[in-house]
Amino acid sequence: MRHVAGSILGGLVAACLAGASTAAPRIDRFFNDGWRMTTGEIAGAEKADLDDAAWTPVTLPRAFNEDQAFRDASTDQKEAVIWYRKRFVLPAGADPGGKAFLAFDGVRQAADVYVNGVRVGGHENGVSGFAVDATAQLKPAPFVNVVAVRVDNSWTYKERATGSAFQWNNKNFNANYGGVNRAVRLHLTDGLHQTLPFYSSLGTTGVYVWADRFDIRRGAATVHAESQVRNDSGRPRTFKYRVSLRDVDGKPAGAFEGPTVTLAPGETRTVSAQSPLTGLHFWSWGYGYLYTVSTELVEDGASVDAVTTRTGFRKTEFRNGMIYLNDRVIQVHGYAQRSTNEWPALGPDAPPWVSDFSNRLMVQSNGNLVRWMHVTPSRQDIDSADRVGLMQALPAGDAEGDVTGRRWEQRVEVMRDAVVAFRNNPSVLFYEGGNENISEEHMAELKAVRDQFDPRGGRAIGSREMLDSKAAEYGGEMLYINKSATKPVWAMEYMRDEAARKFQDELTPPFHANSPNYNRNQDSYSAEAVRRWYDYWRERPGGGDRVSSGGVNIGFTDSNTHFRGDNNYRRSGEVDAMRLPKDAFYVHQVMWDGWVDVEHPRSHIVGHWNYAPGTVKDVTVVSSADSVELLLNGKSLGKGVKSDGFLFTFAKVAWSPGTLKAIGRDARGKVVSTDERVTTGPAVALRLTPHAGPSGWRADASDIALVDVEAVDAQGRRVPTALDLVKFDLSGPAEWRGGIAQGDSTGRKPVEVAGPAVNVVTQAAGKDAVTHYEGTNRGDDNFIGSKTLPIEAGINRVALRSTLAAGKVVVTAAAEGLKPASLTLDVAPPPAEAPLPPVDLSRGPTPATPSYKVRRVALKAAAVVAGSNAADVGKATDDDETTHWASDGRLSDAWLEFQYAQPQRVDEVTLKLIGWRLRAYPLRITLDGRVVYEGVAPKSLGYVTLPLKAAPAGRKLRIALTGPTEDRDAFGKIVEITGARAGLDTGAEKVKTGGALGVIEAEVYRGL
Repeated sequence: MRHVAGSILGGLVAACLAGASTAAPRIDRFFNDGWRMTTGEIAGAEKADLDDAAWTPVTLPRAFNEDQAFRDASTDQKEAVIWYRKRFVLPAGADPGGKAFLAFDGVRQAADVYVNGVRVGGHENGVSGFAVDATAQLKPAPFVNVVAVRVDNSWTYKERATGSAFQWNNKNFNANYGGVNRAVRLHLTDGLHQTLPFYSSLGTTGVYVWADRFDIRRGAATVHAESQVRNDSGRPRTFKYRVSLRDVDGKPAGAFEGPTVTLAPGETRTVSAQSPLTGLHFWSWGYGYLYTVSTELVEDGASVDAVTTRTGFRKTEFRNGMIYLNDRVIQVHGYAQRSTNEWPALGPDAPPWVSDFSNRLMVQSNGNLVRWMHVTPSRQDIDSADRVGLMQALPAGDAEGDVTGRRWEQRVEVMRDAVVAFRNNPSVLFYEGGNENISEEHMAELKAVRDQFDPRGGRAIGSREMLDSKAAEYGGEMLYINKSATKPVWAMEYMRDEAARKFQDELTPPFHANSPNYNRNQDSYSAEAVRRWYDYWRERPGGGDRVSSGGVNIGFTDSNTHFRGDNNYRRSGEVDAMRLPKDAFYVHQVMWDGWVDVEHPRSHIVGHWNYAPGTVKDVTVVSSADSVELLLNGKSLGKGVKSDGFLFTFAKVAWSPGTLKAIGRDARGKVVSTDERVTTGPAVALRLTPHAGPSGWRADASDIALVDVEAVDAQGRRVPTALDLVKFDLSGPAEWRGGIAQGDSTGRKPVEVAGPAVNVVTQAAGKDAVTHYEGTNRGDDNFIGSKTLPIEAGINRVALRSTLAAGKVVVTAAAEGLKPASLTLDVAPPPAEAPLPPVDLSRGPTPATPSYKVRRVALKAAAVVAGSNAADVGKATDDDETTHWASDGRLSDAWLEFQYAQPQRVDEVTLKLIGWRLRAYPLRITLDGRVVYEGVAPKSLGYVTLPLKAAPAGRKLRIALTGPTEDRDAFGKIVEITGARAGLDTGAEKVKTGGALGVIEAEVYRGL
């Protein structure tokens, strides 16, 4: 988020970083190039005179075990002591009053930092950024300064001072890409300077920018800036605090200043200024509008220190069970993503544009929030979410469950560091205190941290669960639907199913029939994505006083952590590990194209239209239209059967080649959306398509180019059933990192192929080696690092990393029977001054219209009575999902009755019943004695809505159990929730099966 220009200490920057300017009073630059890396405990590795010529040259960030990403299970990632060293020279005449800091965005797990053989600081928690003050140890030219960093990435690392392990150094949740795996920066300042936001390591808080007194329609707000200023020079310093803003186009957008301040030597003070501004653009979903805010210390008319903060302004509120962004209600729909956010054979070692590429895809799928999981993600990913307009829920450090003693203190410290570091990021709307509920005392402690360091940022703090907490400002379960009339609640991980991109359906090679226990095919996965989301969307704002604020799906990309099926990585992403979309990506585009209600109708035909003669299959269309008609070569196949709000099924469609078209219509019959699939010809050629950053591919030994390979027919159309094995060749200044593909599930060991470190699967002629249904073997390497890998569903993607040499890179791809493809890429020297990464404004500013229509109103009863346990009856309507009413076990007494002062028309009853996912309740609902519903309430992941028969208005609505209840899980295998746990999570253990009616919440509605 911060980009600062200038220099201190004379020409130090020119010596340290090629091309840096010396005209301004401060410098903040990446310090990533020119390092060497090795592994193993080496005596004297911190000393300046150590011979490190044999070490591996690297550009940071670089995990030593990046090759293992997706090759091996995360639990098997290597542990080591890793050393990094870098040399640089200071110029003559360096200002002795200046300051020099080295700032690390993060290491895994623990680091000691040495300058010229002297330890200047360290870090142990493996999550937070940290900085060291290197001023005292730097020596002038011609002395060659040496920075050495020792990193220990042991899974069992313990804090030196206390012997305590860290809760989040966990094999399940936090992939162990060891070493300096995030960026490093060099900060050079005057003795009078604004501090850095590294609380634990430096005890400083940096700059804080926020806005209040919003008038969204007029584009007006009061902008505030404050800086913690330190005088480390040997004399009093008098200065003014000046603030200026520039918009995304670099044009002036406002300026103001604070009073004159004098600091004594060694004094630290927070200074501030504020001003009302107009003509502002407010940051929003898919509208990453950012301002460049410069805060300067001006002494005797000259700027002696300037910090640039890239931030945005937005108004938030959290009330009535809803989230308000810029005065418009938004329902959360997005992804729970592992904070490592890794790529095959790269781990997290990707450049910033790649983060934008990945995070922008979340927005393009119409996701609006990413919930990073367990630990704070990299600054790079957090800043990226600002740019692409993606709201964030930010954890600090956790595994699962509350802790005590030193391990809790560690969590508080990491939360404090995260708040100080990221309080200027407009995309951060939520601070997450835990991946499971924590005590009320602990929640209050974290809230106090937020209140101390980010009291004005408009961010809610809460934790998973915390439904009845008085301190938490939001909450929500993992798999289940919650509703609230007060604080927002949203599901932290609402769908956990998995499907490899390769497995399309049982009629397409490799003929993978649906296997719902973490191994679906794409047809099944897409339908499940609809079913799981619809329950949340049905309870969205506009449906009464108690609403669901949505939920996030685990996860967006396939992940190398916490696998569930028989792969060594998790396949629950809407895109695969190389960020190639699955069908579910487009399914979410359809369902999520709106802030609450769908605002832009879409349709998506699931799958392809390339089949063998004689094929008959069910065709699924996901659409937000009211009805969908299917046409095959212009002939109507009728309208689909609608279910789960967005799912339209066309049974037993006989395949014939040509065009399959879906037409979506609204309730008046107007066409509002279309989609089509066309039968392609056979694959005849390969096609290569490159992806690079906005300023091109840079020769910095860190930048990545991505290359797509497709099998296409004679008309250049991708062939969606192609599974060809492709052999790549690479020449020029680049390093092959490759891609990923499904390995061999037969249990056979891969066969060694000629060439360096190339493993491929043995395939029988004309037959895919992946067996039916079981997926792949956990021992497979998934083609990681191989220059031979198969296309899947007609496409795959590989990564190339630049070296320090510029030039032309040639990539060729060949497959048996297909015309080969070749691509020439230019890799250019990096610019002396990297431009600010561009922002994405594609969705436009926050609309001024309402985001939902009120579709029903809750009916407030004058009294609620019950056949038994009447003293507890209020718990069935108290907006507290941790309480319930239950009858006494006698069937005759198993009823609740809502009594109204005036006759009411009643259209729906919504219930959350004890044991909701596994308990069957036969119910009868009557209105003044007339039966308006009779049947077994559907099992659910929370709430069920029962539509009532039309009946005259009445005063007494009774919900009665008509037969004994019984338990049988309706949702299949979920690793996290099985057996007794299934009951515990739904409260089923609190009320026995039989003649008891158990109600957590009951709501009665009249439709509009």
